[in-house]
Amino acid sequence: MAKPFWGELDTTRVCCAHPIILPMDERRKADSASAGRAEKLRADLRRHEHLYYVMDAPEITDAAYDALMNELKRLEAEHPELVTPDSPTQRVGGKPAEGFKKAPHSRPMLSLDNAYSAEELADWDRRVRELAGGLPVEYTAELKLDGLSVALRYVATGDGGARLFAGITRGDGQTGEDVTSNIRTIRSVPLTISAERVKKAGVPPAFEVRGEAVMPEAGFLRLNEEREQQGLPAAVNPRNAAAGTLRTLEPSIVAQRRLDFYAYFLLVDGEYLAQGQSATLDALTALGFRVNPHRGRVHSVQDMVKFIDAAEGQRATLGYEIDGVVLKVDAHTTQQRLGYTGRAPRWAIAYKFTAKSGETEVREITVQVGRTGKLTPVAELKPVFIGGTTVSRATLHNADFIERLGLRLGDTVKVERGGDVIPKVVEVVKHAEDSGEKRRFVFPSKCPACGSDVVRAEGEVDYRCVNADCPAKLRETLLHFGRREVMNIEGLGEAVVQQLLERGMVHGVAGLYKLTVEQLAELDRFAKKSAAALAEEIEQSKKAGLARVLMGLGIRFVGERTAELLAEEFGSIDALMAASTEELERVEEVGPRISQAILQFFAQEKNRELVESLRAANVDMTAEKKQRSAQLAGLTFVLTGTLPTLTRDEAKRRIEAAGGKTAGSVSKKTSYVVAGEEAGSKLDKARELKVPLLDEAGLMKLLEATTEAG
Repeated sequence: MAKPFWGELDTTRVCCAHPIILPMDERRKADSASAGRAEKLRADLRRHEHLYYVMDAPEITDAAYDALMNELKRLEAEHPELVTPDSPTQRVGGKPAEGFKKAPHSRPMLSLDNAYSAEELADWDRRVRELAGGLPVEYTAELKLDGLSVALRYVATGDGGARLFAGITRGDGQTGEDVTSNIRTIRSVPLTISAERVKKAGVPPAFEVRGEAVMPEAGFLRLNEEREQQGLPAAVNPRNAAAGTLRTLEPSIVAQRRLDFYAYFLLVDGEYLAQGQSATLDALTALGFRVNPHRGRVHSVQDMVKFIDAAEGQRATLGYEIDGVVLKVDAHTTQQRLGYTGRAPRWAIAYKFTAKSGETEVREITVQVGRTGKLTPVAELKPVFIGGTTVSRATLHNADFIERLGLRLGDTVKVERGGDVIPKVVEVVKHAEDSGEKRRFVFPSKCPACGSDVVRAEGEVDYRCVNADCPAKLRETLLHFGRREVMNIEGLGEAVVQQLLERGMVHGVAGLYKLTVEQLAELDRFAKKSAAALAEEIEQSKKAGLARVLMGLGIRFVGERTAELLAEEFGSIDALMAASTEELERVEEVGPRISQAILQFFAQEKNRELVESLRAANVDMTAEKKQRSAQLAGLTFVLTGTLPTLTRDEAKRRIEAAGGKTAGSVSKKTSYVVAGEEAGSKLDKARELKVPLLDEAGLMKLLEATTEAG
């Protein structure tokens, strides 16, 4: 069972599918000379990695670095007991991940409010000073990197240093994905930090660093050259390429793409460093992280504008994408006074650069089907050069947008190229002379990829294809179906799915259950043994049960939690398909949006046929119906510290199963704080607000009491 992120580090294995490391007592078997040389090589390699990837000041050639690395690899191969989790050789290791687990954030990773003009900055500055109530107001200005926000968690080592324990994507801000195995491949992310650096930074050896994972422009160009050679469509921009890379299940591929990481926040026990933002950046530098050098202190709106103008002037020469400037109140006390809105800190704002634009003619409008079934109209344009790139296609978002513009074929439009996935049409500049009703675009009523009816949920702007086996969605559907948290088919990865589709071996998820060992053995890099193993995995997935099948079908809004609740309520796929709106909405957490999505899904004849095909393959689509307790209904719990026997996830599940709720921060509305060892500021906050405290035994006693009462 996985340990909690802040639990004691298991020194016998590397986190997230890395090779198993021998216990410490076995490592002592290596002779002292080999052990000493290995440690010296690790220290030298870490130093040279820092100089090259963080400081941009290499002292040795690539060949000399490779010679040191190869010597260490040889030593570790001869003496496996010398391998350590933080060895530079272990940045990439182990088999590909089968899927990413969800991981809660220590505190929400919020968005930032945006400004687009000096006037909007002035309004924000005025509000800040009014709310500050006389506290100091000075700002740090930093470049807004166009990448993927991630959180890195470090735990203490026995010598006072720190070691990378987990890397988590931003996700929805509350929960992200554990991509530690991929984060380890980023050379500017230290796997271990010395006690000397930790002491110099003035922080305890357990902390969290937040920052941006970016793909440098050189790496982006190289990636697109490779994709072109493979006959694949080009990646659209470095931000999306970075996000896609971090969610790649093969760490070796991530390593090849050479992502970079820039740090900008430092948290201790879920709280921002109390010294303020400038001191935070200095502390991050002391810890050995790459911190963007293009930053400054500004005191007024005029200073902000000067910094922004300078940043925009440097934009083309940086070697990585930026889309604006972030301004943060520097003093921590002032930040605390300003606080947060529901979605963003009041003490920070992002100034977004004006998008690059051009004018051209709309020659045609096509509709593409995305991996989730969303239908997106796309303007096929007379090619126009915008911001260093020739643009021939631009998104039109949805049918309502086209109608609102009054767009017809042949019209001249303004196109902007910002940080979006593809450029976008923003307005009609001039209607064509013959731009009449005959050139009006009519949104299709059938999916262009499979011919199924498209649906448009009440209150939504997008049309969607909800056929689970739609060819446009099938690759993603199969990958999703095989994921560990869904049907758990180990071996059904990207390469296998691609071959199955290219060879026409499956045309829907039910087709997986018709595959034979002989057919699978024909796939590239497959022998009879590996084919038999995959066939057995597919066979075993038949026993996954109703909740996992519901997730595998890809019904919109039905994730793990909702699928479990539906399975417990209805007990079979037939009962669920026959359920009315009222019956669906009696299920906990199921409202009109989810019930409508379920009804629309099963209203499609092709989806009902899919269910019958799964039934014919003997896939179990039943569950034990359960009565959920409501004894803790109305109570909110906050978990902090390490509990003796329960992980936080286990404690959270037990509380929620009894009808209670869990929250990430303590407030006057908190009913109980459950505190374990090394509980930090949340425990102090609970005492300050006089919120009742429980240890694990107290929580279990409360749960047992409610079970007996029920």
